Amino acid sequence: MVWGNGCQDGVNTRPLFLVFYATVAAGIVFSSLYVFSAVYSSSNFVSGFSSSWFSSNSGEFNNSNSTLIKDQTPNISQPDVHNKGERPIWEAPNTKNMPSPETFRLTKELVQRHVKDNVIIVTFGNYAFLDFILNWVKHLTDLDLSNLLVGAMDTKLLEALYWKGIPVFDMGSHMSTVDVGWGSSTFHKMGREKVILIDSILPYGFELLMCDTDMVWLKNPLPYLARYPEADVLSSSDQVIPTVVDDKLDIWNEVSGALNIGIFHWRPTRASKKLAKEWKEMLLADDKIWDQNGFNELVHKKYGPSVDEDGGLVYAYDGNLKLGILPASIFCSGHTFFVQAMYQQFRLEPYAVHTTFQYAGTEGKRHRLREAMVFDDPPEYFDAPGGYLSFKPSIPKSLLLEGEHDLDTHFRLMNYQLKQIRTALAIASLLNRVLIMPPLWCRLDKLWYGHPGVLQGSVTRQPFICPLDHVFEINVMLKELPMEEFGPGINFREYSFLDNPLLPKQVKESWLDVQLCKQESEGCHASNDTVLPGVLKFPKDSNEDTLKAIFSKFKDVKVIQFSTMQDAFPGFSDKKREEKFRNRVKRYVGIWCCVENAAPGHVFYDMYWDEKPDWKPHPPRTPEEDRPPL
Repeated sequence: MVWGNGCQDGVNTRPLFLVFYATVAAGIVFSSLYVFSAVYSSSNFVSGFSSSWFSSNSGEFNNSNSTLIKDQTPNISQPDVHNKGERPIWEAPNTKNMPSPETFRLTKELVQRHVKDNVIIVTFGNYAFLDFILNWVKHLTDLDLSNLLVGAMDTKLLEALYWKGIPVFDMGSHMSTVDVGWGSSTFHKMGREKVILIDSILPYGFELLMCDTDMVWLKNPLPYLARYPEADVLSSSDQVIPTVVDDKLDIWNEVSGALNIGIFHWRPTRASKKLAKEWKEMLLADDKIWDQNGFNELVHKKYGPSVDEDGGLVYAYDGNLKLGILPASIFCSGHTFFVQAMYQQFRLEPYAVHTTFQYAGTEGKRHRLREAMVFDDPPEYFDAPGGYLSFKPSIPKSLLLEGEHDLDTHFRLMNYQLKQIRTALAIASLLNRVLIMPPLWCRLDKLWYGHPGVLQGSVTRQPFICPLDHVFEINVMLKELPMEEFGPGINFREYSFLDNPLLPKQVKESWLDVQLCKQESEGCHASNDTVLPGVLKFPKDSNEDTLKAIFSKFKDVKVIQFSTMQDAFPGFSDKKREEKFRNRVKRYVGIWCCVENAAPGHVFYDMYWDEKPDWKPHPPRTPEEDRPPL
């Protein structure tokens, strides 16, 4: 459903891990060879982000050997945001009063006004997800698709969308306006509302493209869906092992992941109407059934044979329903897009990304879309008061590539990065700036059950840029914590922030590079006589008074970028502030999960690992150890 967390979005009636180990040997060999060739390919298919994140020292990555780095960054074609962003997405109504409630009732006539080529694209939600809904609408609008409708589950959302000119209807749900949380009774109520909605619209005779609001359209999907006119239903899935390497439908009898109801297309056929009706009746009869599980159960009552040899459709449900499974490489899940970057490896253009296989709740979903630069934030997000702090995280090549990809090498790599981020958080707090997080490099994937490091049969590269929520508790980082216990809050931005085309000119052009140097070296002294644009040479291990005194002279500079965070700041001399800072950032990191055949199998990240000489990346051995390292 819409707001699943990482421990649930991939869950299905047939656990994935059982199938992973049953993957045929040929598939594993193919994937291994493909990953090997892809990692070391010199292709320029993806431009990636600046290799300046990595030091050019002899023991580290530099511009000449950073193909792996560039190819690993999810990158999609961006619309001309500067041109299209200059006009409203939709024109606001020319009236001062809300129309009567009857105006927003779901009827065939209302849907008819917005249908194009007999297709209507629909999502729904409550006011808590207004920004996701606006993002969903904007991406469709930028693709020149206007045949859409949004179902409002509360009056506040209905009014907000109406005054923005976005086509909206009242679902009559009387839902709370706050985030409902995955698995709650309200969450399951939302699932039932979706099925009721599908069952209501199909009899109108229109094709229905039903979407969750935590997904984004990247390319017009309608021509693709029209390639399969015989299909009653085309569904996305939680498949993580490729069954095709082109843009054909996934091979139905090789798909092990559950069908995912976050993106699916229904034609108003007798078979699809029958399925929708039975699905609705099933859920209304038993409020313990998860809507997605119910859909999978019904579809698999009869499964096979193929409709024809080459079309990719399968007879399902009652033996008459023609079902197609959208390829996971281009109708992407949170895993195939953000972790595997499957579409990049197969040189395909993605149609959509759905933020499944993800952690840290709604905040984690929003951050992932921001990392991919496909979330439409307001202008103030890109020009924060006080400005930004960034740094170049120099990572030795040995930590990225040498040795086996196992727990030890993964945590050596991660801990090396955590120490630099800890220092950057301290300086950002001291200077009252927003920290631009660096890209995080992981050797091992993160899941909610035991696995061998990466999913067997998948095309996950090692190492790879992992989403921030694989390591950090983004929801905690954004939470208001009491200042008396945790000190001042520290705001942050995604690693791709400075590459976002929405970044305004006044931020791009207001820049100070800080080159750290040894105090005893020539020309290395704390000075504020730098003329912009320029480079400020600044001594390593300067105390907080020196940092505040020098950088207060550059308070109007939008971006201050440090050459490194190695030995940039030894810590707060004010012991009370140091203690509060520690209380805060210790809570920022989460767990890696999970070691196979171990209970528990997770390992806690520790922001202060370097202060514990005996620290090892081992799962907790006792119940007492099974807690965050506070």
